[in-house]
Amino acid sequence: MSHISLSRRQWLLAAGVSPFALDLSGHALGQEKRPAPAALTPLNRFPRMVQEFYVEQIRAAEKIGLDAQAALKSKADAEAYVEGVRKKIATCFGPFPEKMPLNAKVTGKLERDAYTIEKVIFESRPGFFVTANLYVPHDAKKGKKLPGVVGSCGHSHNGKAEPAYQSFCQGLARMGNGYVVLIFDPIGQGERLQYGHVEKPERPGVGVGEHLLAGNQQFLVGEFFGSWRAWDGIRALDYLLSRPEVDPKHVGITGNSGGGTMTTWLCGLESRWTMAAPGCFVTTFRRNMENELPADTEQCPPHCLALGLDHSDFLAAMAPKPVVILAKEKDFFDVRGSEEAYRRLKRIYGLLGAEENVKLHIGPTGHGYTIENREAMYQWFNKATGISDAKTEPTLTIEKEEDLWAAPKGQVSELKSKTVFSFTRRLLTEQYGQLMIQRAVDKEILKSDQARLKALGKTISLAIKSPESKSVPDFRILRAIGDRKYPKPHATSYAVETEKGVFAVVYRLSDQAHISRPSKDESPEILYVSHHTADAELRDEPLLTELVKAEPKTPFYAMDVRGVGESRPDTCGGSNQFLTPYGNDYFYAIHGIMLDRPYVGQRTFDVLRVLAWLADAGHKEVHLVAKGWGAIPATFAAVISDVVKRVTLKNALSRYSDVAVSETYSWPLSSFVPSALGSFDLEDCYKALEAKKLKQIEPWGPNGKVE
Repeated sequence: MSHISLSRRQWLLAAGVSPFALDLSGHALGQEKRPAPAALTPLNRFPRMVQEFYVEQIRAAEKIGLDAQAALKSKADAEAYVEGVRKKIATCFGPFPEKMPLNAKVTGKLERDAYTIEKVIFESRPGFFVTANLYVPHDAKKGKKLPGVVGSCGHSHNGKAEPAYQSFCQGLARMGNGYVVLIFDPIGQGERLQYGHVEKPERPGVGVGEHLLAGNQQFLVGEFFGSWRAWDGIRALDYLLSRPEVDPKHVGITGNSGGGTMTTWLCGLESRWTMAAPGCFVTTFRRNMENELPADTEQCPPHCLALGLDHSDFLAAMAPKPVVILAKEKDFFDVRGSEEAYRRLKRIYGLLGAEENVKLHIGPTGHGYTIENREAMYQWFNKATGISDAKTEPTLTIEKEEDLWAAPKGQVSELKSKTVFSFTRRLLTEQYGQLMIQRAVDKEILKSDQARLKALGKTISLAIKSPESKSVPDFRILRAIGDRKYPKPHATSYAVETEKGVFAVVYRLSDQAHISRPSKDESPEILYVSHHTADAELRDEPLLTELVKAEPKTPFYAMDVRGVGESRPDTCGGSNQFLTPYGNDYFYAIHGIMLDRPYVGQRTFDVLRVLAWLADAGHKEVHLVAKGWGAIPATFAAVISDVVKRVTLKNALSRYSDVAVSETYSWPLSSFVPSALGSFDLEDCYKALEAKKLKQIEPWGPNGKVE
């Protein structure tokens, strides 16, 4: 969670969205724009719909975990529960790579009165450099084995050099005989910028910006940025334990904010820790959702909500070892959730006979690893190791950032370090080779167009987690709101309930007033799926005007899928957050991945349900038209649905693979199918839809421009 204040322009750059690609309203530059009449305010009759739907989904997911915990009655039950959450956590983070040589080097030293700071570089993956500082107390030179601690940084631009993080390293090094502390720079921070070579203004911001740009893209190839961050932490522990000064019987981890996240995740992923102190992160997923609090890509493990996991489970995975939750009374991470997490842990630890090994400390101030929380950590680790009975922080001297640099000029790019993107591109190349082979096999086996469509439809349905529903959706008829300047004189608005509490808003244009259900009509009809808002696009999009003029007798419908147009959320700080990379569209997309229901799949389901609604009214043949963001769910629905006989797409994304091989891109996470490129690409869909008379108009490349 970032505490760095960035301008809107910086946020756009942070996710690879060029300010030249979008204007302030989110329209693509280079496309015709017509300002709406001043009197026509945007229609948004369901601004809380998506938020409340997700709240209910996450409450249901939370109940899975709570019910499992409530069933625990004995020590054996608790042990089985702990083993179960370890397996679930491993599922979320996927298999880690094979451990290769660290090739660690000490590039310099700073001699201080009580300790030496060594400047360290190691490789967590071949050619992927990690910069770190190792604080070695002088007592270690006397042959004493000392406790070790890995320090995980939060979203500080200067990584390990952040004063609060230097402070806990120095404080631990000065406690009693001292702790050996290794603190490393996170990806995209400190000395490990991944996009420093990218020309401005395309370069993303430090920290959250780099994480979102690299992390969202990784989902396409089945990777999770949090796993990459966690692997760095595991390899940092490997290096720490390789040092002769460290006692492997006492090894802890601590960090704050984003570092608190990684401390929490690593408790669930690594069994060698003997103590832990996550700061300013542990709460509950439900509290974060209810409070409309976006979280970084790395803070949202895939599948975890679907599996009933919560923050406390990652800490339970190391039970009964000592862990203290460091919270803050004035933090944006809800302290009530911290208390809930503590109560859950305390019960599990109690069943294991180790209730004294879990604690909650709530500092009085706001977000940050401030002295009161650092001192709580010192006391907890001292209790676990017996190294000291000190209760206060010793006197500290903060170092200059450049004095702590381990890499030349303070950047691993000077060492030709590989970037996260370079690994993504390489993985895509491997996956695409397999796809090409599979396509050749499919072409030989599936001779007919219908067979190919059916096979691809099954693949897509599995990938987007689209549920089946044979019922006809219910609908509401919304009150008319005057003349909206649409291409026809009359419009009726319907709210089609695609699933409980979720409505796709559909407009039916006609030459005559129409206030009831769609008339039973077996003629072909047009259904348009909007880019950002059907209401505005019915006035401003030339394609729609042309379609109405060219086919005046054809029934014409336009729709908004969930989360756009009339259900555009006003959450995460207000309605202006829709297009920001850390805003509400991202917020629901990343939670969809945790719920194992990708947002693009939910939107595809909306299109399929509206198609079923129209079919029930008699429309057996549909010309499906879509633009921009709407083109992706429309494409999937067109492949799956037998009702769609003709398809027109404007500004559709060319290929997922184009995004995966582009260092910067503007398409949102809400358009991506996790792991898609392991089984299909959009071009497979477009090829199959040639059987449905597909027409492509000005496709967009990865940066939202016609190419």
